[in-house]
Formats: sequence, C-alpha cells, structure tokens
Amino acid sequence: MRVLVAHNWYRTEQPSGENNVVAQEVALLREAGHQVDLFERRSDDIAGFSVPRKALVPLGVPFNPRARTAFTERLRLERPDVVHVHNTFPMLSPSILDACRDARVPVVATLHNYTQICPTGTLYRDGGVCTSCVGRLPLPAVRHGCYRGSAVASVPVAVSLRVNRRRWWKTVSRFLCISDAQRQTLVANGMPAEKLTVKYNFVEDTAHRRTGTGEHLLYLGRLAEEKGVRLLMAAWDRLAASGGIGVPLVIAGAGPLEDEVVRWVATRHNVRFVGRLDNAASRAAVARSVAVVVPSEWLETFGLVVVEAMSAGVPSVVAGHSSLAELVSDGVTGLTHRPGDEASLADALARVVRAPSSLGRAARERYEREFTRAVGLTNLVKHYRQVIGEARHGTQAVR
Repeated sequence: MRVLVAHNWYRTEQPSGENNVVAQEVALLREAGHQVDLFERRSDDIAGFSVPRKALVPLGVPFNPRARTAFTERLRLERPDVVHVHNTFPMLSPSILDACRDARVPVVATLHNYTQICPTGTLYRDGGVCTSCVGRLPLPAVRHGCYRGSAVASVPVAVSLRVNRRRWWKTVSRFLCISDAQRQTLVANGMPAEKLTVKYNFVEDTAHRRTGTGEHLLYLGRLAEEKGVRLLMAAWDRLAASGGIGVPLVIAGAGPLEDEVVRWVATRHNVRFVGRLDNAASRAAVARSVAVVVPSEWLETFGLVVVEAMSAGVPSVVAGHSSLAELVSDGVTGLTHRPGDEASLADALARVVRAPSSLGRAARERYEREFTRAVGLTNLVKHYRQVIGEARHGTQAVR
C-alpha cells in the first residue's frame, strides 16, 4: 500500500510517547514493504521563526490554508491509498482533512489523547477529571487558562475544537483509539461510536529482561501533577515513616515539577533522581525494577511504560482506572491502587515488593499476545485495508 502519514512532531525537549509511536509505525510499515511517505512539521522549528511568523502560528491552529495547499499537492503527486493522521497541532491544522475529502482519499486518525472533546486533550484540570468543555462552547478552557496556564494561549485550541468537530467526525473514515477505556470515554462524550475502534500501540521487544527480583521501584515519565508524582512522593513518605519497604525508589523523567522533585529527593536517603533517560537507559532501568509505578490521576489513554515493563517481564503498580486498569490485571500482571489515594498506593508498593515472580511472567505473556511488532503490523494493515475497501464500495463498516 501507499500510505501518507501526517504528523506535527512535538518539541524534542518534551518527552513524547506519541512521537515514538509514529516513528515506530512508519518504520514497521516500511520494513513490511509498504510505501510510506511523511507530511510533517516540527514544533522545534518555531524557535527559529521570525517574530512576525511566530505570531502567526496560533492563528493557523484552527485552520492553516498554507498547510492545506501543500497537502493537496502531496496528495496529487503521491496518490496514496490511505492517509494516516496523528497530530495536527500547531502547524498542520485539521485543514488537511479538506484536502483528503476533495481528493477522495480515505483517512485513518489515531487518537493519542482526548483532543476531540477537550481543548488540551487531557480531561484534567485543577487536580481532577474535568469535562467542562465537553459538548458545549469550550469557554471554560479559556477562562481557566487550561493550555500553558494562559487564557490567551488557550483561545486557539478552544476555537479549533469548536470549529473542527464536524470536519473531523465527517471526514475521517476510522478513528483508532489506543485503549478500550479511551474509546468508551469518547463515545460516552458524544463521538460517533461506529467510527471508533481499538488498536493498541505496539512496543518494541527488549534485550533487557529482568533476572531475579529487581533492585528498585521505578517511576519513569513526565514529572507533572496529572501523572501522580506528588501522590507518589506522599505515599513514599508514608512508607518511610513506618520503616520503609527495603528497596529504593528511582525517579526518571522531566517536566514542570522537576525542581520540586529534586528538592524532595535531596532530603531522602532511599530515593534517587536520575533525570531524563534515553531509550536504551530507560529499558535497562525498567529491567532492573521490582516494578514500575504509574500513579496517574488523569484518564490515561494508554500506558507505554507499562507495556515496556511487560516486555521485560516486570509487573506494574498503577492507578486502577482508565487504560491502566485495562492493561494491568490486579494480582495477575501487577497491582492496582485507588486513584488519588496515597494510603492505597503505599499499600500497593509494599505488597509488590513481596509479590511472587509469577506477576512478571504473566506480564511478559500478555505482551507476547497483544503488544508485539507482529501484532501491531497485522492490526494496522487490517484497518487500512478496511477503510480502503469501504471507500471503493461506498460503505462503512460498523465497529
């Protein structure tokens, strides 16, 4: 097949599982013999723009006519069988969907977050789940400055959600959700169920497998409130007050709470902060873990680090909601805790240190069934062939 992938790459300084997924899927398809081209923009480039050009970037978030014109030309030259859209923010915009409609090319879109119903894509604000903008004018996002803490910066994403909802839902042939929990949330909040299906992200297998019981508990991810970092620190202090659990905690990552985490770690003898790790170092750190800890307070759409841990034969301790509860079977492939509850998290951390090695083996077995490259390729190609066939016959299958 000829596939044209559209993606606006996130900034290099911002750890992005989405960027990794796009790069890995492109490589996987090419290795399988499909012709894959990229229509891309890079947010890193904005720093080099002139001041007037930087000022124009937000104006193009809802609709970028230059991107549409350029995409129309790419469609004319390459004549793809299918277009696969990932991220259009901030420099592609949903305008490229009009080019696909005019060229009668079917579109598949992977939903990596909740931007179809929430301006910032998180359904999270002020320490809890937020649906204030769902199904209505997204004025709350502006009022609360949900994007970058700024009302002004929130205007373009709010406008884009409002004016492009019909464009997305009418033009895209198939939305690929990356968990069933995400799909259920989107359908419950108004998205057309017949256009949404589930395709898990695949994860590259690792040469790093756990041997023995592990050396530490590991938090690996963005250092942000919605990721449960403060909850983890509170739970760890609770454990320390009662004598500890016999293994150290390692925190790896970067983000807005980094300074706070560094200050906290400096006064704890059994915690290490190692900063942001590259892929090889991350996989090695996971393989040395008793368990990885994912105490997220927002409704995670997937859990990349959980599946990376599965591939290494390492269980996870996760918040028992959203996709995390879908990925981790409590007591089988890991442990769950009550979301937002530091006592429950502390208890789960203490229990996982004593857990049998069968948790890690079961985690690896599930990885082999559902998250390998081979499974990922099969599922991706299946959805491409379906929408291509439906476009040719003027039908759309009901998921």
